[in-house]
Amino acid sequence: MTDTQTAQPAPAAPVLDTVEHASATPEVEQPWAELGLKEDEYASIREIIGRRPTIAELAMYSVMWSEHCSYKSSKVHFKLWGENTTDEMREKLLVGIGENAGVVDIGDGWAVTFKVESHNHPSYVEPYQGAATGVGGIIRDIMSMGARPIAVMDPLRFGNLHHPDTQRVLPGVVAGVGGYGNCIGLPNIGGEVVFDDCYQGNPLVNALCVGAMRVEDIHLAKASGVGNKVILFGAKTGGDGIGGVSVLASETFDEGGPTKRPAVQVGDPFAEKVLIECCLDLYAAGVVDGIQDLGGAGLSCATSELASNGDGGMQVELDLVPLRDASLQPQEILMSESQERMMAVVEPKHLEQFMAITDKWDVEATVIGEVTDGEHLVITWHGETIVDVPPRSVAHEGPTYERPLERPAYLDGLNAAGTAALAKPQTGEEIRAQLLTLIGSPNLCDKSWITDQYDRYVLGNTALAQPDDAGVVRVDEETGRGVAISADCNGRFAKLDPYAGAQLALAEAYRNVATAGAAPLAVTDCLNFGSPEDPGVMWQFREAIRGIAEGCKFLGIPVTGGNVSFYNQTGDVAIHPTPVIGVLGVMDDVAKRSATGFRSDDAHVYLLGTTRDELDGSEWAHVVHKHLGGHPPKVDLAAEQALGRVLVAAAGTGLVEAAHDLSEGGLAVALAEACMRHGVGVTIDGLDRVGVDDEGNPLDAFTALFSESSARALVAVPSGRASEFEALLGDVPHVRIGVTGGRDLEVPGLFALSVAELKSAHSFTLPAVFGG
Repeated sequence: MTDTQTAQPAPAAPVLDTVEHASATPEVEQPWAELGLKEDEYASIREIIGRRPTIAELAMYSVMWSEHCSYKSSKVHFKLWGENTTDEMREKLLVGIGENAGVVDIGDGWAVTFKVESHNHPSYVEPYQGAATGVGGIIRDIMSMGARPIAVMDPLRFGNLHHPDTQRVLPGVVAGVGGYGNCIGLPNIGGEVVFDDCYQGNPLVNALCVGAMRVEDIHLAKASGVGNKVILFGAKTGGDGIGGVSVLASETFDEGGPTKRPAVQVGDPFAEKVLIECCLDLYAAGVVDGIQDLGGAGLSCATSELASNGDGGMQVELDLVPLRDASLQPQEILMSESQERMMAVVEPKHLEQFMAITDKWDVEATVIGEVTDGEHLVITWHGETIVDVPPRSVAHEGPTYERPLERPAYLDGLNAAGTAALAKPQTGEEIRAQLLTLIGSPNLCDKSWITDQYDRYVLGNTALAQPDDAGVVRVDEETGRGVAISADCNGRFAKLDPYAGAQLALAEAYRNVATAGAAPLAVTDCLNFGSPEDPGVMWQFREAIRGIAEGCKFLGIPVTGGNVSFYNQTGDVAIHPTPVIGVLGVMDDVAKRSATGFRSDDAHVYLLGTTRDELDGSEWAHVVHKHLGGHPPKVDLAAEQALGRVLVAAAGTGLVEAAHDLSEGGLAVALAEACMRHGVGVTIDGLDRVGVDDEGNPLDAFTALFSESSARALVAVPSGRASEFEALLGDVPHVRIGVTGGRDLEVPGLFALSVAELKSAHSFTLPAVFGG
């Protein structure tokens, strides 16, 4: 040191913001706005705890009061679920809305739990990890109910396939879904891949998981029993995913595109696989009193929800949490959404056995606290109290907003602009050409370039998977009892009419499950919408919930749980309302399932249901004319129910060798898909009997082929059994439209297409960025 230099004092160590310090420094300014809180919410927190919050408490409230965790804009509408759930609907419902996942009784002592959730914004920011951790998170929800996960599904939506940003996002999302699911050893049995410009700035990555357990093995998220130990087990806590819920899922993107990569979690599927087996061993040993996965909001969520659902308080020593990054501050540890972590509540007498099981699986487990006889969640850091709050105020009693609702002004013009004025093909050759265009379009083309990246048959229990209408998986190897699941939504229908669009999504998933031969039993939903601060979006949301709730009541199947994803918009441009509906059905023996493709010659081909002139919002209008307008197809839930009963009754009787629902692309696309599946053609000679227009005249050939009327299915009945099948139909509208055979899809006098031509048009040449 020279004479001109003077010693500088070392910087003072930051003062730990303890409860005592917070009480003594009420004037300290805090970053509540940066953490996503509003001024009145921050004031409410101060009122609840009687002082300013510590920075750790502020972090907890910020993530738990975020839109994604607290449902503060949506839960006022959740009363519609209860109002529309009857005692009869509750008979098979073992665990309903409010837990990590719903659980239903499927008979023979078996229970199934299933749920769908979103990981939209993280997947746009960092596609691979966003999608992978979305799959991992929903699997842990299923694990936390006490079940073994048995299958996953992935409803995905992207912008224009040829847009550079889609080419950035899609490969990573698909690789993330496949990579995590394949590594963990779960079959991916279905889902959707939809392309529409409205999702350009906000792709939707929804993930569904289903798990099975014995009825007596159900576990719940609660912390009860004074002195019971709170154990964190699984992966160490790192800096990934800090603020993932509040920063990403609870705000819109700006026009600058995706940023905030540090808020995206990083997954390790091999660690999750070990965690699954470890949890199942813990359940079998009877050493778990309560359990919660660590997903959105991490430790903030797990500690506050377990304590809130229990009958006492909880004390946690945060400095005992195993870390991957020793530099993390207490508030960062509480906000981290690092993956592959679980929290259990264990009686002291079971602690040694619990630890022995986690040691066996080489899963790190640490006692970080215990259940107390108080009423508060108390968290310490090296002996200093940094959190002292009523847990319900964090987990369940956040702010509730009754957002303004207003029917969007654009709807009048949109509904008035139907398809009547659009140019329609007049000749057989034109119809032929447009059918080829449709089956080669991004939404209807062969999706094997995506699904071949997923293992659909691992574990050996998959009975049906994509491209069949529903995924079917066996639950009981002895009896063959199993479940069918389908997840569906047409966002264009919901844009035209969110009430009808939501019911059409419900109806399609219901119909797909029934087409496979399973009796629909329960519903989960993932409600993807724009900003709740837009009255038009909130009107769409309310209408969609009303549609689902009232539709479920009519069909007699309960909503067991789900997810709300708001802020899916960039700037002022919101996605189409996209209420994805998952329906689960049960079948006594999965060997009796119905597949979609024609299998043999000389089978009678029937069209079940009523066909109307309903082309508004159709795939034909979308692909051929880039048009959206008019009104969606009529919803007829009574017809859906009647059709479903027939399809379920006919499955496994030998009366049905193929069954395929009619949805996007109508009868024409269903026929093409049924022919392509096994290379068996069909001759259609009953097109003039398919339906009538409003004046009672037969529908023209084009409308009969491309209408997207709901409550319809295509069925192939073996030769010689037509009369038996028709006797089963009762009053379900039906017409025998043709017979299978040959290698062509032929409508005499109109057009003929060989299966080879169909497959050539249906195949998809990938852009080079996808490896094509």
